[in-house]
Amino acid sequence: MTRTAIVTDGAPAAIGPYSQGVRVGNLIFTAGQIALDPGTQRLVPGGIAEQAKRVLENLQAILEEAGSGLNRVVKATVYLKSMDDFAAMNTIYDAYLGCNGEDPPARTTVEVSRLPKDALVEIDVVAEC
Repeated sequence: MTRTAIVTDGAPAAIGPYSQGVRVGNLIFTAGQIALDPGTQRLVPGGIAEQAKRVLENLQAILEEAGSGLNRVVKATVYLKSMDDFAAMNTIYDAYLGCNGEDPPARTTVEVSRLPKDALVEIDVVAEC
């Protein structure tokens, strides 16, 4: 198995011993992304909508660096600090991953007690190259 790390300045640098993404064969596995601004490494201001948007933009940057894109996502996992934010997150998620009439990716959404830097949402994806 050949594993190739994906690194881009378009997404926040890893805040631990992990890669932003990894390519194995024709699949890309991203690390979970929280709403860190890649320029400042700080959580973006605002609520769930602003954070979900930044998360998806971070994921998009990683996938594009690997020669893929959000339209190639086959599986997403969403971690929410509160399920009360599900509808608002879903609206933003749909704008990025709704697929415009095509089959959307599979998805799991769970509520968690805490996320890094007290973020409201974290998302990771698996995409095809």
